[in-house]
Amino acid sequence: MQEQHDVPLSTLTTMRVGGPASRVVTASTTDELVDAVREVDDADEPLLVVSGGSNLLVSDDGFEGTVVRVATSGITPESADYCGGAVVRVAAGEVWDDVVAHAVAQGWAGVEGLSGIPGLTGATPIQNVGAYGQDVSQTVAQVRTWDRQEQAVRTFMNADCAFTYRHSRFKGHSRYVVLDVVFQFEVADLSRPVAYAALAKGLGVELGTRVPLSDARDAVLEQRRARGMVLDDADPDTWSCGSFFTNPILSRHEFDDLVERVGEHLGWEGPTPPRFPEPGGRVKTSAAWLIEHAGFAKGFGLPAPAALSTKHTLAVTNRGGATTSDVLALARQVRDGVRDTFGVTLVNEPVIVGDQL
Repeated sequence: MQEQHDVPLSTLTTMRVGGPASRVVTASTTDELVDAVREVDDADEPLLVVSGGSNLLVSDDGFEGTVVRVATSGITPESADYCGGAVVRVAAGEVWDDVVAHAVAQGWAGVEGLSGIPGLTGATPIQNVGAYGQDVSQTVAQVRTWDRQEQAVRTFMNADCAFTYRHSRFKGHSRYVVLDVVFQFEVADLSRPVAYAALAKGLGVELGTRVPLSDARDAVLEQRRARGMVLDDADPDTWSCGSFFTNPILSRHEFDDLVERVGEHLGWEGPTPPRFPEPGGRVKTSAAWLIEHAGFAKGFGLPAPAALSTKHTLAVTNRGGATTSDVLALARQVRDGVRDTFGVTLVNEPVIVGDQL
């Protein structure tokens, strides 16, 4: 276990902003992770558990407490057969895209559509990460956690995780620290059926087609790079938290109100908001569409230090030298502009510590 003091949190987040942490403890084994959390809790000190920092914004004032950085490792197959699939336990500190690459190489299908997503494995079930027609909840079998309240290891089966769109029972509070995740993959040479139109177009296939796993991964990475959603030290468009806002899920009445507002603002012969059916008669629409049609184009804010990505309106980016205050000011401007124009309040995806949107 490694201990450091006065560490800039900008060095631990993909947005590259955030003030200093009083103390950073890096845990490289599961036992060290549990011990580090218990020590802080026993001392009744503030605790911030940091994974890959790809979904985190910390105040410019920093964090007055202990940051426990997850650096555990291990990808351990527990069984692999064609009937039950491949059951694989992955440590919380494994880099997620490395896990996806390994799964593709091994012929384990189910997460190829999640290629290129930054962060570590332990964070994936917390917000049920998803992209290109796949959600991690489709392959999660178990999530093993440290329950800070009960001071005990607690394992949740998939059905107990309360997975919904970008949400789970682990999100929104700090009771559970994810130790490892057990996945159940399909053993196959072909991907899951392609369920995303742009991906199918890039692959030159029809929706629902299964393609070689490596082809699916390559196509997803190509799509994400075109949108600035694959981390690249040389590209400020990737210095972000990925999608800053989640796609709104509205009631039928709320969506009808949105259509009315769009017609009034853009003209009745103009474009209409995307509509995707959700359970219970609800409707999901596109946050990126709302942002763009509310007047916030790609690159909005340039040449300021915080601006929307020049490749994708959903990404608030650090162009170099931005502060957390800069990032949040831009995010507020976009959120408030969409609300004032279309009556829909966008919800931030990254966790914000020590400040608020």
